[in-house]
Amino acid sequence: MARILFWTSVLAVSYAYVGYPLIVWMLARLTPRRVSKAGITPTVSVVIACHDEARNIEDRIKNLTASDYPKDRLEVIIVSDGSTDETVELARRNASDRVRVFAYPDQRGKAEALNLGVHAADGDIVVFADARQRFEPNAIKELVANFSDQSVGAVSGELVFRGGEDSSVREGVGAYWRYEKWIRKNESRCGSVIGATGAIYAIRRELWMPLPSATILDDVFTPMQIALAGRRVVFEDKAVAYDSVAETAGHEFSRKVRTLAGNYQLCQLMPRLLVPTRALVFQFYSHKLMRLAAPLFLLLLLAANVALAASGIEGGMSYFYRAALACQLVFYFSATVGGYVLNLDRRVRLLNVAYVFSVMNAAALVSLIYVVFGKRNLWARSE
Repeated sequence: MARILFWTSVLAVSYAYVGYPLIVWMLARLTPRRVSKAGITPTVSVVIACHDEARNIEDRIKNLTASDYPKDRLEVIIVSDGSTDETVELARRNASDRVRVFAYPDQRGKAEALNLGVHAADGDIVVFADARQRFEPNAIKELVANFSDQSVGAVSGELVFRGGEDSSVREGVGAYWRYEKWIRKNESRCGSVIGATGAIYAIRRELWMPLPSATILDDVFTPMQIALAGRRVVFEDKAVAYDSVAETAGHEFSRKVRTLAGNYQLCQLMPRLLVPTRALVFQFYSHKLMRLAAPLFLLLLLAANVALAASGIEGGMSYFYRAALACQLVFYFSATVGGYVLNLDRRVRLLNVAYVFSVMNAAALVSLIYVVFGKRNLWARSE
């Protein structure tokens, strides 16, 4: 039994982090699907749902209205979700015929705010954005160019982290995000991306379906609905938004717990994702669900390895299992040391990557515990 658990766990973890990425990389080269892009200029509505973003909202509006896109074809819609600071006042100070502001006093959640914003939108294309990030001037134009291809229903832009020199997890998060973007680019080249980058993505307005209340991952739910309806969801690396890395491992851990719990919620909202009947669902299993299961397999791998190393097996396999256990212990020791040196405000790249990898897998485990025990206030954005 220990051997079965050991090798099953090895295969599962290897598939989640190496096998699936290599499969989509090969498919992207063997069966590429190109997008016919052109310089079109349909009407565009940028929708931002925000809560207590007084420090960002004015700069964000200026950033969007300065975009390299025809001014008479672009509008910005700000929806304040129960803000208690000066978000609404500052946004209305910048309101115009191109910038509309909506607000309500009670916090209802991002999903309700987005539903209101899209309902009010006049554009043929809806671009979703957050208050904190900033777009490159040509970002909207690059997103829209993909919609000249009628097979495309949604487009995800690229999020680039810059600055963050004071962030304790900059190296680890940066490495993980580069790895994730590489997978998304290859998914896009061979079909559709599983989800989009929440800070910058666009859809055809006629394909919008209102979000269920308390939806966590609108940037996965909406693209998945569009892809399951037969349209492509593609990745556009020329449409760039900028953000800063989380300041501490604690911030990154909290963000990751919420995001990963959102994947469990997706299975409740879209149960057909659990029936592997088409390629897109296979991608969801491989890219999303296997990542959720990875920490369980990592725990099983360690437990089975300890049992095998202590079982008294003779021959070459005895040395193999002991060496495997030593490698695991060295890795987790490195992650522990990585966390310790961060507390001393020092960073060692390899230790930082090991620490961030462990933090993200711990977040997946905690998200499962929250879902199993019904921690529903996790759905609230403020949590």
